Amino acid sequence: MLNRRLTAAAALAAAIAAVPASAETLKYAYQGTLNQLDPYSLNETFTLSAVGNVYEGLTRRNENLEIEPSLAESWEIVEPNRWRFHLRQGVKFHNGNDFTAEDVVFSATRLRSEGSDLAKRLGTDVEVVAVDDHTVDFVLPGPNPILHHEWDTWYIMDKEWTEGNGAVRVTSASDTSSNFAAFNTNGTGPFKLVSHEPGVKTVFEKNPDWWDTTRHNIDRVEFTPIASDATRVAALLSGELDMVYPVPVQDIRRVEDNSGTRALTGPELRTIFLGLDQRRDELLYSDVKGRNPFKDVRVRKAFYQAIDIEAIKSRVMRNMAEPTALLIAPLLFERADEFQRFPYDPQASRALLAEAGYPDGFSVTMDCPNDRYVNDEAICQAVAAMLARVGVKVALNAQPKAQYFARILPSGGYDTSFYMLGWTPGSLDGWNVIDNLLTCRDDAGKGGAFNLGGYCNDKVDALAAEILSENDPARRDALIAEAFRITHEEIAHLPLHQQSLAWGVSDRLTVAQRADDQFLFRFVTKN
Repeated sequence: MLNRRLTAAAALAAAIAAVPASAETLKYAYQGTLNQLDPYSLNETFTLSAVGNVYEGLTRRNENLEIEPSLAESWEIVEPNRWRFHLRQGVKFHNGNDFTAEDVVFSATRLRSEGSDLAKRLGTDVEVVAVDDHTVDFVLPGPNPILHHEWDTWYIMDKEWTEGNGAVRVTSASDTSSNFAAFNTNGTGPFKLVSHEPGVKTVFEKNPDWWDTTRHNIDRVEFTPIASDATRVAALLSGELDMVYPVPVQDIRRVEDNSGTRALTGPELRTIFLGLDQRRDELLYSDVKGRNPFKDVRVRKAFYQAIDIEAIKSRVMRNMAEPTALLIAPLLFERADEFQRFPYDPQASRALLAEAGYPDGFSVTMDCPNDRYVNDEAICQAVAAMLARVGVKVALNAQPKAQYFARILPSGGYDTSFYMLGWTPGSLDGWNVIDNLLTCRDDAGKGGAFNLGGYCNDKVDALAAEILSENDPARRDALIAEAFRITHEEIAHLPLHQQSLAWGVSDRLTVAQRADDQFLFRFVTKN
């Protein structure tokens, strides 16, 4: 069922054209920078997509987001709690080292070490055992039908190379220092890193020894970050670049009408939402002292009902977004239509604030990225203006994503009171959303590490554990719906919308646009 839904989404995305056969260099731009190359530093789609052209996981996903073999040729459940993965033989890292089971065991340990932003890819209680050079067992504490569903972005590193270059310690998103793996790579994938200047340019070249040589015809790729929407689009229209993303919603028609370019649009699996610090006894950035207004569900609901989501959809997003009541896209959860947004109602919002003891409102700082999501800063500006109408004074702190994530993520100590975040579930199901965004956590991030606001309900935690081990799809969906119902009523977060994909491409390219917004060079063809 999931594959059929995603196939429908993927079918909306293709650019078909003709280009001289000699053109083998792909030039593209993104609105944000590619900073660290350590594959465990930042759980962010753009970064994982970029380094995913160099590194590979045991599994990967195809154009339709279906799981297929990668560094593991096959796998099986040999005992109820033991999965066995048979590794692809003859694979070499870019420096010539052989890929073996030892690298998988090492990568599993490093993935779950301090500083890693991807530790949730593999439970801390999963034992990873090298059976022989090309066989690895994963011993689980209990059944887990989706053990490998997030492994396409758990990239395997070369143990010898990593240790030899003093790069075993993961450089977190908030770490001002760095190690060798932050600016150098050694993967097994279709492209090798040629050079990397953070914030300036990154160059890749084809790996002639890749085990799967039939996927693309690109020899060289040049990535340039371009923050300015106007500059990015102009470079595409002039032919300087082959592909840019995202295309601002107001420029989609220009790209479509320009000779030689087209816009690829389609549904995205990412949900954009706002989070509130519900863990601290006093907010870090507010004029309310001695208590935390966000601990009161009436205040959270007041914020929710102050947001005119239809105005954001039409005026800010130019109808390139779909308002949502949940933190998961309807494409990924069939029971999503059981949930409805609380209505936009400023009068009710003011009444709730007064009832909670804030008749004159209060002030709070809102943290927001300005180069990560589609119209992110503009959305935050709109929300701030809407909250002002009910008496809440918002000081907007919009920053580039590097500084933003360094501050709000676990490695930055959750240094925020009110924030924006976007989430695409790596496993493409509800459990990922619940486990990462809705389960209780401590101050170090143990638990729901990306539950930045610290919402906590023990019943949701119990449901998350039950969902993980449930094999029956109908029963599983019922448990997921129950967890979502609790968090919806308690206003755990303020869901906004699923943004739409908008890529601009040259008519010289054929490229598959996946609904998870990953841009992978192996799906690009220049004719």
